[in-house]
Amino acid sequence: MKKRIAILGSTGSIGTQALDVIDQNPDHFEVEVLTANNNIQLLAEQAIKHQPNMVVVANECRAKELEELLKNEPVKIFAGNDALNQVVELDSVDTVLTAMVGYSGLLPTIHAVKAGKNIALANKETLVVAGEIITREAIKNNVNIFPVDSEHSAIFQCLAGEHMNEIEKIYLTASGGPFRGFSEEQLKKVSKADALKHPNWDMGAKITIDSASMMNKGFEVIEAKWLFDLKADQIDVIVHPQSIIHSIVQFGDGSMKAQMGLPDMKLPIQYALNFPQRLPSDFERFNFLDYPNLTFEQPNTKIFRNLALAFDALNQAGNMPCILNAANEVVVQAFLQEKISFLKMPEIIERSMQKVSFIKNPDLDDYIQTDKETRLLTSSIVKQRM
Repeated sequence: MKKRIAILGSTGSIGTQALDVIDQNPDHFEVEVLTANNNIQLLAEQAIKHQPNMVVVANECRAKELEELLKNEPVKIFAGNDALNQVVELDSVDTVLTAMVGYSGLLPTIHAVKAGKNIALANKETLVVAGEIITREAIKNNVNIFPVDSEHSAIFQCLAGEHMNEIEKIYLTASGGPFRGFSEEQLKKVSKADALKHPNWDMGAKITIDSASMMNKGFEVIEAKWLFDLKADQIDVIVHPQSIIHSIVQFGDGSMKAQMGLPDMKLPIQYALNFPQRLPSDFERFNFLDYPNLTFEQPNTKIFRNLALAFDALNQAGNMPCILNAANEVVVQAFLQEKISFLKMPEIIERSMQKVSFIKNPDLDDYIQTDKETRLLTSSIVKQRM
């Protein structure tokens, strides 16, 4: 039987690539739900092509425009965040691909997990903000969480068949982004355009900036803790500029497994959607002769402070990762609007982590309140530093 897929964030980079994977495997998948926040033109085009049962636009102000674009299509149209939370609970949905960016993916993911839906997780912020709640609910509701991030997919693939064996350490690889090797003096001069030029991956603006600042890798560290039930000292980050080895697992006997391949998000998307089976694909194949030298470096956490801040948040636990995420979303937006410099981002995030109320054992309401408090405080600090 075909798996019926709901894609949350279908107009983003992961969402559009997921639809390509579904196009290439029509006997295995069909689209049940598509959602977007504002990009209704592309959402309408996707709906016309893929004929989902329903579409949801989170921004209710755009609903009328979407209705007009789809007036001749047999597609149900809903709007608003409540609709997002409801569609993932439908009996007609088998798997929910969470490809929304940032904190916005948290509540729909919780609703999907509580409804017993398997999750293909591309929204790392969900586990950064509320990993304890998500993992607890997943166990309670017998839900599988299949990672879509290339690094976590790599770890997941390396662990297949190893459930009885102890993990000594995992190594998350990082490309180093466009500013690898830069000095602090050089980083003072970088622009938004510079930060948006990732050397290996094609991603949305927010994730690309996070990659340039290494906050993306910091989030992946926290995500890995929850996905694989690890302690902070079992997680390491190494810079691997070629992005061929996507991550490594070291076992208790000292042996290591690495998952390799060309940088292409379609492979981890396909693996997550159809686990445990591997589907044939026409993805470009890796050739060792094209990459005679694979190199590795230690990340510079003094220059790229965000990675150090993420480890700090992981070690403090409680609502600190939620504070980290909310503050980061605010400063990235400010940087993209050219209100603050690249190096102001970690400075403001660290200040927010020091000022926002710390809660050792937060519940969901605490996370929601923390997110609001952090955004208000961080926005205020941004105005002061402009």
